[in-house]
Amino acid sequence: MTPMPTVLVTAFEPFDGQSTNASWSAVEGLAHGWSGPARVVVLRLPVSFEGAPAALRAAVVEHRPALVLCVGEAGGRRAVGVERVAVNLVDAPIADNDGNLPVDRAVVEGGPTAYFSTLPVKACVARILAAGVPAEVSGTAGTYVCNAVFYALMDLLAAAPDVRGGFVHVPRTPAQVPTDGPSLATQAATRALDLVVRTSLERPPEESLRGGATH
Repeated sequence: MTPMPTVLVTAFEPFDGQSTNASWSAVEGLAHGWSGPARVVVLRLPVSFEGAPAALRAAVVEHRPALVLCVGEAGGRRAVGVERVAVNLVDAPIADNDGNLPVDRAVVEGGPTAYFSTLPVKACVARILAAGVPAEVSGTAGTYVCNAVFYALMDLLAAAPDVRGGFVHVPRTPAQVPTDGPSLATQAATRALDLVVRTSLERPPEESLRGGATH
């Protein structure tokens, strides 16, 4: 009998004065409600330029997943963003939770300029929209810890072509923002992540983006 594939899903601890992180709330919901064709393992990462990539790498080695989905919180966004590109750049607008404030540094010295997600990005967005949840293809994961984790993931998976990986940003929850500010309910964000995982298990990445790296 073929063993059930493992899906590793990560999110982040609170940061920037927040008491919660929308990404972890959504990922917890995914873990509690998952009933799909895979084993889902979740991990909360520190908001740390050094600690988050290290914890991610250790989890990939431990769990040997077939699919890795990293999730982050994006203040100011109204829609779930399925990220297309990770760039080899750290330019922190605020300090991470370790107090580090790196500026104009590479995520991986000597690494490619960028990596493409190996998820079926547009198919994921289409399926989320069909479920009534706002979603979009995003061309930038920023230059903070989310992008650093996304880039570190794709750099690691460059040596493991059988493992798929990518990144999704979810908006902050209504409780995190002022009245009428951009937000998304946790239940909707969890639904979006569920669909991203299912779609990624079912479909290959877009043909034009196979290969991953740009130099």
